Amino acid sequence: MFIFKSAVLLHSELTRLQKNGRSIGFVPTMGALHQGHLSLLERAKAENDTVVCSIFVNPKQFDDEMDLVNYPDPIQTDIEYLRELNLDYLFHPDVDQVYGPDYVDIDVPLNGLDLVFEGEQRPGHFQGVAKVIRRFFDIVQPTRAYFGQKDFQQTVVVRHLIQHFGLNTDLVVCPIVREHHGLAMSSRNERLEASKRERASFIYKSLLKLKERCYFKSLGEALEITTNYLQSIEDANLEYLVCVNGVTMQEVKSLDDADYIVACTVVEFGGVRLLDNIVLKDNLNNP
Repeated sequence: MFIFKSAVLLHSELTRLQKNGRSIGFVPTMGALHQGHLSLLERAKAENDTVVCSIFVNPKQFDDEMDLVNYPDPIQTDIEYLRELNLDYLFHPDVDQVYGPDYVDIDVPLNGLDLVFEGEQRPGHFQGVAKVIRRFFDIVQPTRAYFGQKDFQQTVVVRHLIQHFGLNTDLVVCPIVREHHGLAMSSRNERLEASKRERASFIYKSLLKLKERCYFKSLGEALEITTNYLQSIEDANLEYLVCVNGVTMQEVKSLDDADYIVACTVVEFGGVRLLDNIVLKDNLNNP
């Protein structure tokens, strides 16, 4: 595995490979790797000639400076994971390699995708995501880029980014990887007490029941029952449970309102914000 700190050198190396006809798979991360990240890398390895993983804690997507300061940084452990996976390239830049003196900090037009749900809860977050992904796509110029479905709104933002700038990159959204009890894998799960981590499976179970109820109840009725259930859980605080058009992130009231509908939720449990989602309808045959 080759480790690059320099954006210029990595770009030069990958350009050489692409000129020789090699496809590039790219998996951007902020480190603290877990099985969810590794599943993205394994799929990228299966579908591309060369795979690049980035580890970069992006300051532009943190609205709370203390969250940035406290973000885990187990870089040596992460490097060992990547070596065991026989990764081709790790891009682990310092901030000045991503946002150097020539970088122009201009907001990316996101058509309001950055202002709803997670965007409303975390002002500026998705602008920061869009800026760093745009920068990484310039450096790596990937054939395919891999993101996890768990951060669903992020995947919608990235898809819009690719379409808006006419980038020659395919977005591949990979299924959520879950712990044995159903909790969606996330680096923040480590902050949960062991007993609460096991109990947090109620989030996924509630989404499964919501999808099941949609077969014999209206979407509104199914949402109301699931919302009431989540609000009844001790020590849990339901921030939102909403069904959205999976392309525009606009809220839907019926399964007839869109061809691609996803139920998204955030529950604070044990002092940790836990994100999850489930696809209720997909007539677009998304990969």
